[in-house]
Amino acid sequence: MIEAAQNFLSIWYPWIKAFHIIAVIAWMAGIFYLPRLYVYHVEGYQKRGVVAGSEMDLLFQHQERLLLRAIMDPSMIASWVFGLCLVFTPGIVDWGQVWPWTKAAGVLAMTWYHYWLGRRRKDFIAGTNRVSGRHYRMMNEVPTVLLLVIVISVVVKF
Repeated sequence: MIEAAQNFLSIWYPWIKAFHIIAVIAWMAGIFYLPRLYVYHVEGYQKRGVVAGSEMDLLFQHQERLLLRAIMDPSMIASWVFGLCLVFTPGIVDWGQVWPWTKAAGVLAMTWYHYWLGRRRKDFIAGTNRVSGRHYRMMNEVPTVLLLVIVISVVVKF
């Protein structure tokens, strides 16, 4: 059974790798855009008089929900599924090297960040957001750093 699964993964390796890359690109697009929406949402409260429950607040919440639930969640799951398929493909990962561990740490941190963004969305829904636009801007740099770690780990394979 294990040998059959390994043969399947080896035969379909290029397709699995392609779908993994596509899923990661979609996930990263959302990861970069959602905090920017949060900045606009917060600054709408502060500068434009947007109040909780107003039409503008509900529009932001709708956009944030769609981005998170329709794009980011499915693409994160697909990234994990296809990524794990790649991990279990024979001859692809040498766990004796450093790069798989740094990539794994980066992916786990990116997943944590994804869920952190989801918790912030719940704060907006409840009208209890306490995070400033500046803080969201700074947090928006986190996925850039993680992306650098992940891509350099995989490409350079140090």
